[in-house]
Amino acid sequence: MATTATEVSICSNAMLRLGADPISSFDEASVTGDNIERVRLAVNLWPTVRRQVLRSHPWNVAVKRVLLSPDAMAPAFGFARRFQRPADWLRTLFIGRDEWERAKYRTEGNYFLSDAADCPLVYVFDNDNPATYDAGLVAALEMAMAAAMAFPVTKSTSLAGELAAEVRSTLMIARGVDSADDPTETLGDSPLMAARMGRRW
Repeated sequence: MATTATEVSICSNAMLRLGADPISSFDEASVTGDNIERVRLAVNLWPTVRRQVLRSHPWNVAVKRVLLSPDAMAPAFGFARRFQRPADWLRTLFIGRDEWERAKYRTEGNYFLSDAADCPLVYVFDNDNPATYDAGLVAALEMAMAAAMAFPVTKSTSLAGELAAEVRSTLMIARGVDSADDPTETLGDSPLMAARMGRRW
């Protein structure tokens, strides 16, 4: 039976990849000795590494869609409305009712500016629940954490460089598998292409 991933298990496996002792908790009060420094390192790096990896690809487990309402204050000029970006936003995939009919907008600060009455947003969100991650994403995060912690733990610049290359390879495989979960769209699937070919949906 597969073990459910946690933020601690991901960071602990990353430590093992570095030849270091594993960690069993993010709670400093429950560990002693050198492990305290390793726990602090993992706690500090984990949120940044997680967000970086999640932002790098539209992972199926980290895609969300919401319908945003306009903010009370409109932009000074250029657009009629502005929409507050969600607090868990990491990356915009598209804004519009579907990806073939995207709305015109601009991102400024934590807002989307648009003339539309509402804002249908599809985005990558900061999914901080590793129990929902698939095996490929877990492996990619373990490698990414190992690379991030390599020099602080081992003081080896060469190992840090080697792990950075492994992260790229692991991510490429994980992204490919994740993308394969969705049906492949052919050239004729686009409504715009269908219209050009004289076909209506």
